[in-house]
Amino acid sequence: MTALADAVLVLHALVVLFIVGGFAAVWLGAALEWAWVRDRRFRFAHLAAIGIVALLAALDIPCPLTVLEDRLRTGSAGPEGFVQHWVGRLLYYDLPGWVFTLAYVLFALVVLLTWRYVPPRPPPRR
Repeated sequence: MTALADAVLVLHALVVLFIVGGFAAVWLGAALEWAWVRDRRFRFAHLAAIGIVALLAALDIPCPLTVLEDRLRTGSAGPEGFVQHWVGRLLYYDLPGWVFTLAYVLFALVVLLTWRYVPPRPPPRR
């Protein structure tokens, strides 16, 4: 089960990378005129990803990937979320859950606001 738990951990890290890296790519891509950062499918997927994270956090619903990884490793769900656990470890600072909820919701709002300043383009007509 450890290998499967590791695979879930890698998937979770890739989702975090998509959300954070995608946001940075949108702004960098806008400055460098990369067309793909204005693709509606990419932008909807990006907004949906952070929207789901923020909604789960606001409703105090544990992240399904965190729960799955914990269950695969220990047989039960752990008390903290993926980002809270790893950021806490990386920074050696344990923050309360509400701080992460606030950060997720604010980040989702900033991603949504980005649509105004770096709007996606409609798909090309065929």
